[in-house]
Amino acid sequence: MTKRYVSLPEEAEAGMREFIDEVDRRLSSDEDTCSVVEDVLIDLSGDREAYERWQRGESVSAAERVRLQSYDPCNTTLESEYYAEKDEEQFRRSKHLQWLWRQFDSLPIADNVEFALRFRRMLADHLFEDCGDGCRFFKGISFTYGHNITIGDNTVIHDDVHLDDRGKLTIGDRVSISDGVHIYSHDHDVVDQTEVRNYHTIVEDDVRLTYDAMVRAGCKVGENAIVGARGIVQHDIPAHHIAIGMPAKSVKIKPGWEDTATPIDDAGTNRQEQRHREYDLPDDLEVFDEFQRDLQQP
Repeated sequence: MTKRYVSLPEEAEAGMREFIDEVDRRLSSDEDTCSVVEDVLIDLSGDREAYERWQRGESVSAAERVRLQSYDPCNTTLESEYYAEKDEEQFRRSKHLQWLWRQFDSLPIADNVEFALRFRRMLADHLFEDCGDGCRFFKGISFTYGHNITIGDNTVIHDDVHLDDRGKLTIGDRVSISDGVHIYSHDHDVVDQTEVRNYHTIVEDDVRLTYDAMVRAGCKVGENAIVGARGIVQHDIPAHHIAIGMPAKSVKIKPGWEDTATPIDDAGTNRQEQRHREYDLPDDLEVFDEFQRDLQQP
């Protein structure tokens, strides 16, 4: 089944293009990213009048003040902000852009598919390490940082996908990622869950990750492979294979690639350790254990 072309009325198209180009230009300039994000969210939310009233020192309620302050990403925190090993310099900018992406998705205008796809595609150029041409990003996509993600050309990522780039995440060309997929690049020690290990997770060209699938940190899904609905990838999936189940196992090679693909019996290798990514923590870092558990073995 093919898609059909859909277009907006000429006036709506012109207004949308003008707005996205303006935001793109401001994010590409030397202007403070925090200020750009704040301006965009205030205007998209229709809160400019209340914001200016607050700025003039007029009376606002406590709830209204919190709402108006939260348009500025510098007045917010994200879960990933608490991660000890994050790159502070990179995160400072990616946090602002990630806040814009998330808050945009919470607005009614994000249901305007034509507008929202173009707006997110523009943001991806600024947020990700690299993003190819023709990508489509639907609603509810979340990231750890954003700046450790590389995506190729013509990839589509559907609703409510989580792209964990606490380590590094590489997604190729023409990849299709269905609703509810989770792709991880970090893992926790089985005894001390505060010990985090980061990995490079790879999804190669022309892969399909179908509904609710999960890819474990450090795994590679090979070119042209398919992971079936709710499959859990615990090891590398060879190119051209179809893998299903929990854990996902290769059950078939795509018709036409039987002579070039790895045989089914040779599939299932875990190469996670080959993709481990070391990190250093500052000597003066003040850390805390949120669980406060006694890890002594009996």
